[in-house]
Amino acid sequence: MALRMVCSKTLNLNRIVALTSIQHLQKPLQNVTAATVRWSSFRSSEPVGDLAQYPEVEVVRNPPEWKFVERLLAPRTVPKPKPKETYPSGWKPANPQPGLKYVVLRTKNHMLPVYLRRSYRGQRRITAVRHVEGDIWQLEAELRYLIEKQLNRPIITRVNEMSGQIEFKGDHVAIVEKFLLDKGM
Repeated sequence: MALRMVCSKTLNLNRIVALTSIQHLQKPLQNVTAATVRWSSFRSSEPVGDLAQYPEVEVVRNPPEWKFVERLLAPRTVPKPKPKETYPSGWKPANPQPGLKYVVLRTKNHMLPVYLRRSYRGQRRITAVRHVEGDIWQLEAELRYLIEKQLNRPIITRVNEMSGQIEFKGDHVAIVEKFLLDKGM
């Protein structure tokens, strides 16, 4: 049976009653304003009044003032970064070494696609490398060797050739990013 909260002068405040029991209260509820009874519908809102009270709207295509609006809008694509010797943030542009059989493509924001995924309330950490093209198995072997050498223990990896992703069990984002930046990716 559906329940609804009804507030009015004739009922106790916040009293919960069944819908079938409020049918005899139609007269007292007619005096209640829409502000006290909320029916969660467009019908409870006030009807639109006279349209003359609203300002006139003019639709203009290519007005001369539009150039001031355009400079406030976000760009449709991410602009290419201006070439510099060093960047204050430490970011490096992609410049892969020749002779590599694999490449890790940058994201549309020119960042390395290395991510840390957490699950099970932060207990499971998985480092994911995406957008790998070429010999994905060679990249996985090099990264696994580097991480195992640094940790002095074996790690678990997973390679998905179809989507171009490599996953490492654990938080190894800093090691993987440093390796990829040294390779010029």
